Amino acid sequence: MELSGNTILITGGGSGIGLAFAERFIKGGNQVIICGRRKDVLQKAKEKFPGIITYTCDLTIESERYALFDWATVNYPELNVLVNNAGVLQSFNVLRADAQNNWGYFSKEITVNLEAPIHLSMLFAPFFTEKEEAAIINVTSGLAFTPLAITPIYSATKAALHSFTVSLRCQLSATSVEVIEVAPPAVKTELNETWINIHMEPLDAFTNGIFKGLDERKIEIGYGNSIDRMRMSRDEIDAFTEKSYNAMKATIE
Repeated sequence: MELSGNTILITGGGSGIGLAFAERFIKGGNQVIICGRRKDVLQKAKEKFPGIITYTCDLTIESERYALFDWATVNYPELNVLVNNAGVLQSFNVLRADAQNNWGYFSKEITVNLEAPIHLSMLFAPFFTEKEEAAIINVTSGLAFTPLAITPIYSATKAALHSFTVSLRCQLSATSVEVIEVAPPAVKTELNETWINIHMEPLDAFTNGIFKGLDERKIEIGYGNSIDRMRMSRDEIDAFTEKSYNAMKATIE
């Protein structure tokens, strides 16, 4: 995709990776819209970047995803890039999760990480095919390829989103819509702030790496150790998963 002259919608754009991407796109000469459920976070982003456009919504609610699509396409008909970035990460022990009474807590992770980006991709794809150039960028994770057993739902949703992204790319290959996957490693953001004893990539360095990949027109972009994890053999995946679980299982025991 071209890195300037776009109108870009970023979900979960008020903080972390989403806001870092927003800043970089703004500096590159793009109009940027960010959405999220926390008005105070969006307001802080607006104060930092006065030119940014904000929209408050809860992507766990189906009707609000429809409302986001309608609002964005009516008010910004030039919109041509969707970045599915919003995500929830939860670590837990399945034997102590009490899914009988707490399923709403766990299902939210599935809705935000998987249902919402699939739904939004399917809403925006037909709209984008009318554009001369457009892109859907799905932010997955290195855990889409090598699951972290203490975050089983997160890892599973990101693996599923990777699979959907591959299929979406195939279906849109004859259109003007590029489909790009960004697979971060652990990055130092609010999402990962509770992790200890794990290497995290600095947000600025990670963002630089991803935008270099975008500039090079890559369709799958990793950074740090996620680059190797995206191409591991099955035996390597099994070994990596076991090693990472053994190193971190005490955090959920």
